[in-house]
Amino acid sequence: MYTKAVSAFSDAWSWDDRARFVFVSTIIVGMLILFFFFKKWSKKKINPPLPPGPKGLPLVGNLLSVDPELHTYFASLAKTYGPIYTLKLGKKIGIVINSPAIAKEVLKDQDKIFANRDVPAAAKVGSYGGSDITWSPYGPEWRMLRKVCVQEMLSNNTLDSVYDLRRREIWETIKYLYRRGGSPVNVGEQIFLSLMNVVTSMMWGGTVMGEKRSVVGAEFKKVVGDITGLLFVPNLSDFFPVLERFDLQGIQKKMKGLAKRFDEIFETIIDQRLEINRQVESGGGGKQSKDFLDFLLKMKDNNGDAKTPFTMTHLKALLMFLLNEWMPTCSSHPPHDSQFVRMTSKWCHDMVIGGTDTTSATVEFALAEMMNKPEILKKVQQELETVVGKDNIVEESDINKLPYLYTVMKEVLRLHSSVPLLAPHSPNTTCNVAGYTIPKGACVFVNVWAIHRDPSIWENPLDFCPDRFSDGKWDYSGNDFNYFPFGSGRRICAGLAMGERMFMFSLASLVHSFDWSLPAGETGLDLSEKFGSILKKKLPLIAIPTPRLSNPSLYD
Repeated sequence: MYTKAVSAFSDAWSWDDRARFVFVSTIIVGMLILFFFFKKWSKKKINPPLPPGPKGLPLVGNLLSVDPELHTYFASLAKTYGPIYTLKLGKKIGIVINSPAIAKEVLKDQDKIFANRDVPAAAKVGSYGGSDITWSPYGPEWRMLRKVCVQEMLSNNTLDSVYDLRRREIWETIKYLYRRGGSPVNVGEQIFLSLMNVVTSMMWGGTVMGEKRSVVGAEFKKVVGDITGLLFVPNLSDFFPVLERFDLQGIQKKMKGLAKRFDEIFETIIDQRLEINRQVESGGGGKQSKDFLDFLLKMKDNNGDAKTPFTMTHLKALLMFLLNEWMPTCSSHPPHDSQFVRMTSKWCHDMVIGGTDTTSATVEFALAEMMNKPEILKKVQQELETVVGKDNIVEESDINKLPYLYTVMKEVLRLHSSVPLLAPHSPNTTCNVAGYTIPKGACVFVNVWAIHRDPSIWENPLDFCPDRFSDGKWDYSGNDFNYFPFGSGRRICAGLAMGERMFMFSLASLVHSFDWSLPAGETGLDLSEKFGSILKKKLPLIAIPTPRLSNPSLYD
């Protein structure tokens, strides 16, 4: 049969026909091959390659080789691969930037492209669907929330209106330290507790009072800790997004339960406040409170006709943002034995959560650095004596008259950058940076810690030297990419003004009210860092406060 078919084909086709067929087929195949290589060559010409980077393993990429101390690890990789390089994190592409010039390309020149965040799966269900400032995609809703937060809720006028709440909590801490005078105290722990009370007071002030206040504060602390703990758990959905819909580890389900509990607490507090307001309006008693909750409720009532209305969901999301941004969190790493689990756990938590207890950690670093250089501490105290006097306590209105203390704050934010890798950015389209392709959806880290310690920019960068800021050259605007501790561009830290006030007021009160010394037998301070969602001291600062104000009644 086969022989007959071949014979029939030969009879039907002459030699010329067969030769023509072979010739045409060869031309077509050749053209297809040329087109394939031309397309491949053209693609390379139009789309440059990814930045260089270490080779990874199949499937997991570089996950197994990442050191948990990410800021120093990233800085060390830059010595091999240059100021911009690629890490493969499962199916996720990570881009790390270690130079001011390239940071400027991302955060200023192409700011709009990089204005989104790389949102982890757990955060999508744990923050009202990503409706807060931290996770919302850049657009009308985010701009509205940012305006409410920065221009109105955290404006100077609003912050001034809740100053009494901050003052009360700071001085509760000063009174406690006075009672402990001459005994060692864990400074960071006390600042932690003080700022936690400051934040909850500013959020809902007199709505929750007495024992209820302590109960609600403890419950919020637990829920925030549980949420943070879930973000410690390595989530396959973040490294392999195709698995997100299956929630194989049940993390999204657990996060939904915690978010529901959060919402229930918010609902209770809001209902109590609305009832108080009704009593005040009807003349039936009660006292009108000035705090962020009161401000947000008025905003919701007066903003219903806006192009992008401010809803109750936005109100709760902003309260959650403030809790995550300013309430210190004390959750710890879960006990994992696997190096992969420990590393990915740290990556998940440390790279997506920023700014929870930046102020308390920064104040602790500042006091430790000044104790390590007593001449700096003495100079700060002399400035406070001149401006405030030893027969007066520090008021927040004094902080604008303390230029040397201001340089101390700037220097501690340079040397111990609160959020060493900033919060990750994510481009909304594939783009070109520094001659390389950055794919849409990549997770982009800017290593501001490395930039702030670059010897080509800073003289003696590892020395704590506030005088380097004495000329007033550097600020927090994010326009100079040699120094931008709060980030830059559209996503610059929303709580900058409040953070500055809380740092200056807290530190000024501590160093004006007390002299500080190490416990007996201690000869030096350990200033080493521990990488986390924010940078902290590896070992807590244990110090002895000695009252220094002229009149003991000032501590009452």
